[in-house]
This record gives sequence, structure tokens and C-alpha cells, in this order.
Amino acid sequence: MSSDKSSFTHLLLEWNETQNHRPLPWKGIKNPYFIWLSEIILQQTRVEQGLPYYLKFTEQYPTVIDLANAPEDEVMKMWEGLGYYSRARNLHAAAKYVAEELNGEFPSEYETIKKLKGVGDYTAAAIASFAYNLPYAVVDGNVYRVLSRYFGIDTPIDSTEGKKQFAALAQDLLDKENAAIYNQSIMDFGARHCTPAKPLCLFCNMQSNCTAFQTGKTDSLPVKAKKIKKRKRYFNYILVFYEDKVYLKKRTEKDIWQNLYEFILLESDKKLDRQLLNKEVEKLFNKQPFSIEILEEDYQQLLTHQKIYITFAVVELRSKPPEEFLEHHHLVSKSKIDSLAFPKTLKQFISNSELFKMT
Repeated sequence: MSSDKSSFTHLLLEWNETQNHRPLPWKGIKNPYFIWLSEIILQQTRVEQGLPYYLKFTEQYPTVIDLANAPEDEVMKMWEGLGYYSRARNLHAAAKYVAEELNGEFPSEYETIKKLKGVGDYTAAAIASFAYNLPYAVVDGNVYRVLSRYFGIDTPIDSTEGKKQFAALAQDLLDKENAAIYNQSIMDFGARHCTPAKPLCLFCNMQSNCTAFQTGKTDSLPVKAKKIKKRKRYFNYILVFYEDKVYLKKRTEKDIWQNLYEFILLESDKKLDRQLLNKEVEKLFNKQPFSIEILEEDYQQLLTHQKIYITFAVVELRSKPPEEFLEHHHLVSKSKIDSLAFPKTLKQFISNSELFKMT
């Protein structure tokens, strides 16, 4: 670690003063609830994608009590398309906790903020510093990248040692009198200037002090030790229609897409050919008379640790099914589909399919 610590904070704040002019609605505000919303929305999400969701949530739920009182299905529908849906579930749970246990007062101490569901070290530091100027340094992907490059640190950022090393360094560099400005500066610098690909090194006021730039290691830092191996899953969705209704189920098990809606699902360990899928559907409906059409187009959805291969088959029931047919599934009118939250690929399918156009 050859670069000078004392120069880093000065140069960072200089960059922020002279080059960082990106107005965003959550920057510079002191409302802890709005700051919390922005931080949760921006986890794993680009600013351009998250911004309309932030505006939508703050308009629909101007206070934490408004969010706490909202029905869960409504919150999930508001979140639809943003992904990583556990964030929405945790957001709603934390809002209820603040409303019911803290009398609607958003916590103002770091340790209390950290107790909120879905809030870790980084988010707690962001809220504490931005809302209350408390001296806690944020450490996210942007911070890892900036510090590893500037100081030439090759300790893997996803290792226990690396996390401790970077957290200690970030706290050491923090301008404790101006924690909010410093934290916003380093996050913006990583997001806009010291980017993962094509960083703006030639126009950087830090280049003469930056170890990675001086040694030609910009592309190789930061270092990650683990490579994510994606699990493959095969989802065969059966769209069962009776008159103007379709069978739906809410995913309540602890798995991807929890609390989102889906059609009847047959999961297999490999892609089913038409003959096998026909047999599975025949087993499902037993003696219930039906017609089936297997749609030609296949879909894929990439998640952090999984790759989902999706096929669709359409089944028309010729007679009304018994009440006990398909446990946990319910017949829902096509007119109500738009009010429910679905996983991204199912939402895309519904939007593009003539099957759900109201006549």
C-alpha cells in the first residue's frame, strides 16, 4: 500500500467539488426514510433503473407509516421488474417494525438502524451519515474498487480478510466532520469515474497517486476469490384457462420470487420434449377433459446464482373443474392480472401474449 492516505481524502473531495455535478433526488436530503428507500432500491440496481421506482415509492408512500400500512401485494406490485424481491419484503417488514415498535420514528443511531430487516453495515452507514452526519464509512462495490485501485490492494474483496481490511481503511480515510459529503463523494466517484470498465483515468485528479494507474493494474483490481457457479433450472409453466380465468399461485416457499404470482409450474431436471410435457400434463389433469398447445418460444432468466429455462404450454379446460382441483391455486380473472406482481419473465410473457388481451 504505497499511496499516501493523507492525499486520498483531499483529492476525493476536490473531485467532488469540481467535477461531481449529478443531481439526484436523494442527494443532500436529510429525511432518513427517503434515504433508506433510495439505498434499498439501489442495492444491486443501476441508478437509471432505480430512479423511477424511488419517485414512485416516495409519491405513493410519503411516510414510513404509509408504507407500513400498504398491503403486501401492492408493495410487491410496485417493486415489480426491479428484481431481488427479498428487498421489497424486507422493506415492508422494516416499515411495519418502525411504525409499530418505534412509534413511526425512524431510528437515528447506527446500531438501531442496523437492526432493521434487510439493513447491513453498508446501508446503516449510508443512512447514519447522510441523514445525521454520523462518522460511519460506507463500503460497497464502488468503494472496494476505488480503494483497491488507489492503494494497489490485491486482497480478495469477497474474503473475510479483505472485508476487514477494506472496512478499516475506509473508516480511517473518512472525513469524520463531513461524513455525508465524503461518503457520497466516494460512492459517486466509483459509480461515475472509477468505473469497472473504461475508468476515466486520463481525466483523473488522482492518477499520479493511484497505484493501479501507475503500475498498469487498473483492469485487474479489485480481486475476487470466488467464481459464482450458476445452477440450471427448468420451469415448465402450464397456463390453465377456464372461460376468462386462469389458474395462479403465489410462491410462498423460501425460494426465488417469493410472494410473486405464477402459473401452474412443473419443474424438471432437464428440458422436457413435447411428448414428455404432454404426459406430465395428462397426469396433472387425470380425467379432466382438456386441449393443450405447447408454445414454440422458450425464455431464459438470469439470476445471480441461477439460470432459469422457461417453456409455456396453454391448456383449455372443457368443463368447470371441481373446487378442490389444484391445491393452493386459484382461478383469477384475466382482468385482474395487471394488479398482481409476477417475476420479470412471466410479466414479459403476459405483456406480449394475445392470451391476456381483453376482448
